[in-house]
Amino acid sequence: MSYYIGIDVGTGSARAVLVDDHGKTLSSHTKDTRTWRDPDDHRIFEQSTDDIWNSISACIKKCLAESKISPDKVKGLSFDATCSLAVSDMNSDPVVVTKGKDLGLNGERNIILWADHRAEKEAELINSTGSIVLDYVGGTMSLEMEIPKTLWLKNNMDPTLFSRCQFFDLPDFLTYRATQDNTRSCCSVTCKCSYVPNKGWQPDFLKKIGLGEIVDNNYKQLGAANREVLTAGEPVGKGLSRQAAEEFGLVEGTPVGSAVIDAYAGWLGTVAGRYKEDGKLQETVPSIDESRHRLAACAGTSTCHIVQSRQGVFVNGVWGPYKDPVFQGWWMNEGGQSSTGQARTIPASVLKLAEEQKSNIHQVLQVLLQKMKGEAGAESLTELTKDMHFYPDLHGNRSPLADPKMRGSFVGLTLDDGLNDLARKYNLTLEAIALQTRHIVDEMNDKGHSITSIYMSGSQAKNIPMMQLFADTCGVPIILPFDESGAVPLGAAMLGKFAAETVKRGAGNLSQDQRGQLLWDIMASQIES
Repeated sequence: MSYYIGIDVGTGSARAVLVDDHGKTLSSHTKDTRTWRDPDDHRIFEQSTDDIWNSISACIKKCLAESKISPDKVKGLSFDATCSLAVSDMNSDPVVVTKGKDLGLNGERNIILWADHRAEKEAELINSTGSIVLDYVGGTMSLEMEIPKTLWLKNNMDPTLFSRCQFFDLPDFLTYRATQDNTRSCCSVTCKCSYVPNKGWQPDFLKKIGLGEIVDNNYKQLGAANREVLTAGEPVGKGLSRQAAEEFGLVEGTPVGSAVIDAYAGWLGTVAGRYKEDGKLQETVPSIDESRHRLAACAGTSTCHIVQSRQGVFVNGVWGPYKDPVFQGWWMNEGGQSSTGQARTIPASVLKLAEEQKSNIHQVLQVLLQKMKGEAGAESLTELTKDMHFYPDLHGNRSPLADPKMRGSFVGLTLDDGLNDLARKYNLTLEAIALQTRHIVDEMNDKGHSITSIYMSGSQAKNIPMMQLFADTCGVPIILPFDESGAVPLGAAMLGKFAAETVKRGAGNLSQDQRGQLLWDIMASQIES
């Protein structure tokens, strides 16, 4: 039996899973990672690659120790991570991204997290250019992407310090540190770094916004000087370096698959699944063509909505179309809702009540809502909360309005601040998230997609009343994974298996279609929904 490791780096933690050839999880461990906030600037979110790497190493070692699997039985691994900007010098040492006197020097805080909104002016400049790069991000560049953040660093860093920097989307930094090979993933550079399908980097665009030296240096700072990028799971370099192997407790040379952004790992870990109807597993294994109708919604701190298509579909306010982020020859669109997992404040009294009842906050509030509905004689929870309204864009609107300046609001507040009031606000939050999901799905379908089901992964999938609300609001079935929290790292583990199989068969011996079918077969054989 062979085994594979998937590493998932989310907004607040790193997780490693060890799976067997059939995708069964043998061990899983999670360790929190640190985020720095600026007390005087709500836009700032920073992290450390060293901190994340140490968490990853600890999780992998715990998986190996718990499972008692010999390291030489682990045949492949891969990563997924949030689309945050990681900065190092050319020796791979971290470079500080915090404003002030240390900016550009070597130091710990070297990640601008995806949620960081400091690059507002830079995004406005980019969106005024009319460049072709905007066509492939729904018409509007998000300040959460990497080029606005890189431009902010250029505008605020000593020029001599800026010129020695490398800029990575976080998934690519992880494969770089694991292999010492700088080859970037198509997923990261296309989805977050303005790498245009079929055209590559756009020198006129980069020069126009003030990043001309990146062009002059043959894109070395973006890591794709030779224009070579890898699609998902393709083997990176010669596998694990000696140092990384020692840090992980694995074998040097173990194949490492080209990484993906975490939401795309959620797509990998769900959309090929066979689902159960009336307790029976669907008999027909879906074909890759079926993926055109399956929207993957990966819900964590934020929610991403990803669908694949044969041809590029242009949707205003929805990122993409991106070519080849997972499968060569296929396109993807990505909608999103910022901070859906943060759109709540739960008092300690509710947490204590959930603990006393050996339940969770969602169940406690749902029980209370049902009681309130009965006492009010309301036909639904929507009727119960009809006099109060919530708009949820607390951290801007990602899709389909694409306006980072938007803010949330409650209308209809009263002097009530008790548990009943909290329950009403909780229900309004769920309804608002569901309605925005419907807005995104409608926009995608109006422009040419044909979405007939939603495949969930992440924390929201645990909330069954919320999933029913999604189904009712969007008018499509919601398919839940067997392990809602494990679907994302499972997607990364699949890429590790794909890398191992590709190395074993010889990458040069496989055509594009054969590689695509191999990856889809791995996906379909390892998912149960």
